[in-house]
Amino acid sequence: MNRAVPRRYAPMSPGQFALAVLAMGVVVVGSNVLVQVPLNDWLTWGGLSYPMAFLVTDLLNRRFGPRAARRVAWCGFALALAVSMWVASPRIALASGLAYLCAQLIDIKVFDRLRDQRWWRAPLLAGTAGAVFDTAVFFSVAFAGSGLPWLTWLLGDLAIKLAVNLAMLAPFRALMWNLARPAEARPVEARPAEARPVER
Repeated sequence: MNRAVPRRYAPMSPGQFALAVLAMGVVVVGSNVLVQVPLNDWLTWGGLSYPMAFLVTDLLNRRFGPRAARRVAWCGFALALAVSMWVASPRIALASGLAYLCAQLIDIKVFDRLRDQRWWRAPLLAGTAGAVFDTAVFFSVAFAGSGLPWLTWLLGDLAIKLAVNLAMLAPFRALMWNLARPAEARPVEARPAEARPVER
């Protein structure tokens, strides 16, 4: 019976972890502010900035593995929720936190399932799944019953997120072989048996 070869990922240093959490927090908090600024009747500025969160997650997932990506997602969620309370309304902050965390975990799961296929499938399909879930949860929690044209914004933001997610394939491709180069998958070698003295 053949066993699957355990996958080896690069270890994440404390500095890399802190930088990843900071980058995620900046993207999410910035998007929480920008989503309150309509670009036109269909779009908000937040739809242009938020897909960068999926790019960060996918690069982390590819290089450091799903476990490390989930750690960053959880810490980014806590940081973004705390800061968003100061720069956005509590309802916007709560909606963003719920949508962000669920969408990131979905993105990580889908990416991990597809990582061994063609290079573009994992980031494209994972980002698409995350964007759909994020947009639906965020706009329904943040704006339902407000009297604002949130359904129109939902459709517009989803369209722009999907377009930006497609465009994010270019930087993902450019970065995947250095910042996100995966460690080789190889079996864990057993320790050699200790040498014993030859009895005479």
